[in-house]
Amino acid sequence: MLLRDFFNLTGTSLLAHRLRSFLTALGITVGIAAVVLLTSIGEGLHRFVLSEFTQFGTNLVGINPGKATTAGTSMGVFGTARPLTIEDAQALKKLPYVRAVVPFVQGNAEVEAGNRRRRTTVYGAGTQMPEAFSMAVKSGRFLPEDDPTAPRAFAVLGSKLRQELFGDRNPLGQRITIGGSRYRIIGVMESKGTVLGFDLDDTVYIPAARAMNLFNRDTLFEIDILYREGTPVNKVVKGIKRVLEARHGRDDVTITTQQQMLDVLGSVLNVLTFAVGAIGGISLLVGAIGIVTIMTITVNERTSEIGLLRALGAKQSQILSLFLGEAIVLSAVGGVSGLLLGIGIAQLLHFALPAMPVHTPWSYVVLAEVIAVVIGLAAGVLPARRASRLDPVEALRTE
Repeated sequence: MLLRDFFNLTGTSLLAHRLRSFLTALGITVGIAAVVLLTSIGEGLHRFVLSEFTQFGTNLVGINPGKATTAGTSMGVFGTARPLTIEDAQALKKLPYVRAVVPFVQGNAEVEAGNRRRRTTVYGAGTQMPEAFSMAVKSGRFLPEDDPTAPRAFAVLGSKLRQELFGDRNPLGQRITIGGSRYRIIGVMESKGTVLGFDLDDTVYIPAARAMNLFNRDTLFEIDILYREGTPVNKVVKGIKRVLEARHGRDDVTITTQQQMLDVLGSVLNVLTFAVGAIGGISLLVGAIGIVTIMTITVNERTSEIGLLRALGAKQSQILSLFLGEAIVLSAVGGVSGLLLGIGIAQLLHFALPAMPVHTPWSYVVLAEVIAVVIGLAAGVLPARRASRLDPVEALRTE
């Protein structure tokens, strides 16, 4: 059989039953579109979360009070004999490879300015927080170097909180009340936006020691360390352990590197992307069943044609290739249509909902099309083998 005749027979068969061919390809189209759409959303979410998480840099180390349990969560103040203190943070500053140390306390309190009041997030922080977390001051300054255990009552506003409390007025030098205590505003931060659900603009920053008093805490929530680039992270962790063990008498803190957090987060997001892709893959299974069914019906309808081809000298391998070719063409066309449909819907979703992260890597596009062709090949094998093994005499008798 000439190659030209092979393509003519395949194309003629598909075009002769347009509706049936369309419905068969549609099953693959829906499956591929579902896989592409869901994995695009999953991959977009993956990239969005990682970009949000790494915007503060990748050379950060977090220290929490309490030794981590076997489940990987911190026991907090209940799992340590010594809480994390401001003095611990000061001692860690002496490590040679440390660029910034930020004692950190977080809570919620009512902030009042004149006749306006608002309940918001209060961050108790150290003076080096802007450097450690790549934040910028829009006007004024951040918290100055003071006695770390008895700092002055200064406050720095997030951009959104500043707008809510003062409107277009200049807040610098004004007095506000936070949880019943008065503070003087010395700065306003540049807008940072929302990071992993936390609105960093709707906040107020005060010295860590004052935040501990405000929230009646005897331990810091966390100490964050920014270390110099190029320093091995294991060296940093060992240095932190050495300092804190000397101060506490034992290893009673949980140290988490940025890379560890990224690895855990990446694993979770990879599982999420795989899960949503697997859900879409169910549609592909349905499409494969459709191809098997249609190809089986086609073989039954074309028994006499197969007998004639065999009588004219067509080999079993040629008959097998003919029916496999039809199945592959149907699945390939369905795959391309599914790719275009899935990418189109993903972009429309992103256009309609700009906040929804969507990303379709080319590797997914190629993989989806390969899967479509493989499904067509696999689904067409049994009907094609049955057609190639028909006895030509018996097949001709069905005419």
